[in-house]
Amino acid sequence: MLDAALFELQHVADVLWPRYEELAAAGRVPPGGRADPHEQQLLRALFQRLPIPVVLLDRESVVRRMNFAATQLFNTRAGYATGRPLTSSLRRDGQAALRSQVAAVARGEGGRSLTVHLSQPGPDGALRVTLAALRPPGEPQPAVLAAFQPDRGTAATSSVTLPVPRTAGKDTVDGPAAQPDLAEVTRHAELLDLVDDMATALLGATLAGGGPEEVLGRAAELLHGRFADWVIADVATDGAGAPRRMVALGPPEAAGERTASLAGQDPADCPLVVEALDDGVAALRVSPPDANAFGRDATGAPVLVREEVVSLLCIPLRVSPTAPVLGALTLFRTAGRSAFEMAEAGAADRISRHIALALSRPRARVAGAAED
Repeated sequence: MLDAALFELQHVADVLWPRYEELAAAGRVPPGGRADPHEQQLLRALFQRLPIPVVLLDRESVVRRMNFAATQLFNTRAGYATGRPLTSSLRRDGQAALRSQVAAVARGEGGRSLTVHLSQPGPDGALRVTLAALRPPGEPQPAVLAAFQPDRGTAATSSVTLPVPRTAGKDTVDGPAAQPDLAEVTRHAELLDLVDDMATALLGATLAGGGPEEVLGRAAELLHGRFADWVIADVATDGAGAPRRMVALGPPEAAGERTASLAGQDPADCPLVVEALDDGVAALRVSPPDANAFGRDATGAPVLVREEVVSLLCIPLRVSPTAPVLGALTLFRTAGRSAFEMAEAGAADRISRHIALALSRPRARVAGAAED
């Protein structure tokens, strides 16, 4: 349902909004302001076709508008990014600096520039962002225009290829029909293979009569490395008992004390796990803003900071939205790896239901044997 909603919103942004602008320019729709609608349409077109990534921000660094080149740089859709803080797409060490500089520009302290890094490493490396204040017509609050370019001190200048807008208008560029994205098709096939392999592994564990340890162990081994750098599984206990950590698998360099620290952590000290177990709340986080969302280790250091987590998924294990939660599956991706995407989160949700089915079958068999 979420993918369908995003598809419809993209249709609105690509087709309906340009058509609305055409009607407004033709005088059929009230422009809603004193500015010349032709000028507004021209300015929007110029903004979208700028050859460098440009983002319009408010004084809190929240995205108000993003051009085509910026959507490619940040690997997102303009409609999805609007209303979200731009700092969530940056590495943690540069988030505070960008927020403070944007606020200073919005206060009228003059334009400035600084170097930032994306949370998902890209070919451009470090980026130089230039900030300038704008006063949109008819709005009381100033806005900040942020232009991004590769930092010449750390990366060579690279060109940005803009997609041809598929809009109905007089200045539409005729071109070949859009071709399927090979990378997207390949990734979709990989996710289907992952779900299929998971179903096979869980069926094997179930037919062998394995308990929760066997089921969660096989699932974690399949996801570990292939889908996530860290795989952590917790199970809920019946009654008033505390939840238990069953599995904690990390990268090879974390073998030993770091893995043992997470394996021995109390799930009740992890807010994300508690929400998943008690309320059935799933979480997808990119550059997690709350460093304590997964608790602290024995030394008092936040786990997410220690492991340099760039993205995480925490999903309740249950057969259906109305069924009881049997456990929680948490996945980390660390520095140097791309963040979880919506399609990957959807695949993980399906996998969580399969795991819940496998966990519920051994319990049903034990209960049936006790009755006999």
